[in-house]
Amino acid sequence: MIENQSIVLTGASSGIGLEVLKLLREGKGNRILAVARHTDKLEGMGENVIPMSCDIGSKEGVEAVFARAEELFGKIDVFYANAGFAYIEDYNYTDWDRVNRLIQTNTLSPIYTYARYLRHLDGRPGRLAITVSAIGEMAMPGYAVYSASKFAVHGFQQAVRLEKPDNLTLTCVYPVATDTNFFKAGGGDGEGFRRPFPVQKTAVVAKKAVRGIEKRKKKVSPCFLFGLSRVLMTVCPPVRTLYWRIELKKHRHNLELMQKQADAEAEKEVKA
Repeated sequence: MIENQSIVLTGASSGIGLEVLKLLREGKGNRILAVARHTDKLEGMGENVIPMSCDIGSKEGVEAVFARAEELFGKIDVFYANAGFAYIEDYNYTDWDRVNRLIQTNTLSPIYTYARYLRHLDGRPGRLAITVSAIGEMAMPGYAVYSASKFAVHGFQQAVRLEKPDNLTLTCVYPVATDTNFFKAGGGDGEGFRRPFPVQKTAVVAKKAVRGIEKRKKKVSPCFLFGLSRVLMTVCPPVRTLYWRIELKKHRHNLELMQKQADAEAEKEVKA
């Protein structure tokens, strides 16, 4: 168990982040700066949990987190850059700002955090964890922009792992789809929504992520099935093609469902 550590956790109010927070707060002597845009769920989590409302999708946001953590703790022992979000869509539009919002949060924020944390450590030992996602290793239909953001982080961690100083431990977490509000936040979910396969319980992912950070692992792949399937798809590429066809069919179904839901909501507003 991770104990007696000063910790920063982003994306702490939901999904994997919230489950990780629940585990970390149980560690004896841990102090946690829990960062999220909305901190309602973080109130009353315990005296060792300090909520901070902040959007880390900008340089100013990341700098504000470091400033607050340094004010509270002095030294940050563990920084877990977990925050991120997705769009469920066909990428067929020309909306620069929409894409930029996602890339800022999912890609630029953890990249900037890496260098900012090195500067903060100034040669002292520290642990940085980043939630990359399995989709950073294999793209999925319906998640083109999200896939791009995670592929970029995957490539980034490969490169900096070769050049990083010895005082920094870098742990990257590659969860598959999790049973959270991830899909709802992305614009989908609800009755009839077909999730990608496989889907893992969030508590399982969080436990493996925390254990990976504790053991200073380079990579954490919470889903054994995904690792096994990647080997199978490499040996037999038609398996991957078949998988993508199945997931594309699900995606088309979900888009139709989401459009019907949007039409129904619009009709309600007109009647109101």
